[in-house]
Amino acid sequence: MAVTGIILVLFLIAHMLGNLKVFTGATSFDHYAHWLRDIGKPVLPGVWFLWIQRGVLTVAVLAHIAAATVLARRSRAARPVRYAHRPKVQGSYAARTMRWGGVIILLFVIYHLLDLTTGHLNPVGDPSKPYSNVVADFAPERWYVTLFYTLAIVALGFHLRHGAFSAFRSLGQQTPRGEARARAAALVFAVALSAGFLVVPFAVLTGLVS
Repeated sequence: MAVTGIILVLFLIAHMLGNLKVFTGATSFDHYAHWLRDIGKPVLPGVWFLWIQRGVLTVAVLAHIAAATVLARRSRAARPVRYAHRPKVQGSYAARTMRWGGVIILLFVIYHLLDLTTGHLNPVGDPSKPYSNVVADFAPERWYVTLFYTLAIVALGFHLRHGAFSAFRSLGQQTPRGEARARAAALVFAVALSAGFLVVPFAVLTGLVS
């Protein structure tokens, strides 16, 4: 769970930073998107690097889901007989909704790939015009796409907050003071990454990027 989580988080950071290049203009953003296809040349032909990356991410996602399933089963097996009365457990909203948040994120990833990767659900859908695809995708008349994107990113933020906090705790933040620091660091990280993703669609929606 931890290893696959780290792989996915590193990708999210890189992906978020790449998205922010949309503020540098169409030419710069399109050049960046085309550069991604050329990484590894001439050692790797064509878009092999992207396919290798997609393969690694797919394995990481499946392994992450499998690890979550195994942990859930172990948790249930540890208490085969349900409590007659189960008191409320102290915990954050992110922790209580970790599994459902993961499902929402998975559904969004599928939609996102069909939208901005394959272009099947994008109004432009032209792989040679990445900037135009983004602008058309989050246009004001497609506010529902921005809404869905926002809900998915918020779910991702909750997921990251709990995951990062758990990781910090596993690394030794076990004292009350250390726990408070871990919570604060996890919150700052989750908010920063979520804001980095959300600023792009809202910039398009408000006309800042067009």
